[in-house]
Amino acid sequence: MIADEYLPAYDVVMRHAVRVPAPAPAVWAALHRADFGGAWYVRALLALRGLRRPRGGQRLTLDRLVRGGFIPLGERAGREVALGLIGRFWLPSGGRVTATAEEFRHVVRPAHAKVVWTFTVEAEGPTTTRLGTETRVQCLDAASRRRFGLYWLVVRPFSGLIRHAMLRAVAREATRPVLARPV
Repeated sequence: MIADEYLPAYDVVMRHAVRVPAPAPAVWAALHRADFGGAWYVRALLALRGLRRPRGGQRLTLDRLVRGGFIPLGERAGREVALGLIGRFWLPSGGRVTATAEEFRHVVRPAHAKVVWTFTVEAEGPTTTRLGTETRVQCLDAASRRRFGLYWLVVRPFSGLIRHAMLRAVAREATRPVLARPV
């Protein structure tokens, strides 16, 4: 996993997966075009966090996440994509730090945490695919570990809800008839 290259040690991990009744290439393509902000409660939760839906009816896609500040850490075409963040997520602003993938690998900022978020696509047969997501968080010192721990007590259930909604959005997109897909 790409996450092992960037964050082999972590304090928190969250994993979710769904089985999609579609071939792996269709799920991979859907992952890159699905609107993660389609569900009203995802939009509401992201807005509370200060991550607003793109303007003009634009979709919240993987590409939009990168343009919004997520760090592209790597991709194994057709199988896995990984994004990263550095910040002080327990603050209302999120305290996000801009970095490249290489800087992400080596940064050790006191009072900050690093996040690696992966999506994986694994064929389980010709017409069934396992779509998974994993989020790892590494707090970079004892103070950030305490602060993040309190924050995580409140945020964890909602974070899981968002991840499930995103997986369902990809599954819907992968199984949508070609003529019904957005251009």
